[in-house]
Amino acid sequence: MSAARVEAPVPDPHHHIVLRTIEACRLAKEAAGAAAEGIATGSAPLLNSLRQRERELDTLDMEIDSAVTSIITEVEPAQARELLACMKFMISLERIGDLLLSFANSAQAAAGRIDSEDTRDLTHMATILEKMLADIGVGFSTRDVGKAVDVLRSDSEIDRLRNLIFLRHIENPENIARQASLQIIFMTQSLERAGDHAKNLAEEVCHLVSGHTVRHVLKTYDKPVEQMFIDYLRKREAQ
Repeated sequence: MSAARVEAPVPDPHHHIVLRTIEACRLAKEAAGAAAEGIATGSAPLLNSLRQRERELDTLDMEIDSAVTSIITEVEPAQARELLACMKFMISLERIGDLLLSFANSAQAAAGRIDSEDTRDLTHMATILEKMLADIGVGFSTRDVGKAVDVLRSDSEIDRLRNLIFLRHIENPENIARQASLQIIFMTQSLERAGDHAKNLAEEVCHLVSGHTVRHVLKTYDKPVEQMFIDYLRKREAQ
């Protein structure tokens, strides 16, 4: 007696795109982690690994863009909105990959000339970015607005560290001789801009969950953006 042939289930294209977007979040998080450890330890292999991760994010960006374009007119409105969010995610994640590669290139150009203060602050910036991207991945996959709010809060700490590094290398009030200032400023800018993209992703999670952008909801209120969004959600729940 011949065994019945069991055909493999056809994968849902929409679900596959969402999973690939979550995979891209993981890749970007790993890239930020490699940047943090690479600058902390001076590891050339870790910094070099960012080139491969950047290529993988580029490949995912092209894959998701093509896949979304081919099916977006065939799905329900809620799924279409999710697919558009995936495309927006990939634009920011691909850019984060580019910025982290730029960070790695500058770090290697300044190898052996970065002092302990700059190493500490750059490592801290990259570690915060890694946590932001981890929260983005969880927030997107579970529709957790709380994780998105955590990302919005974290961005201010990246800005604070950027200001400290710029103060040392541009204003230099102690008039201390600094090494590799140009590369360190480039590295700092790369991480700060990557943080801005992570913040954009958090706002996209908020939009996906609520249907409204953070800035649009209560833009006339004089409150931190994360508090504005929490207040808005509470108001909706009370209605």
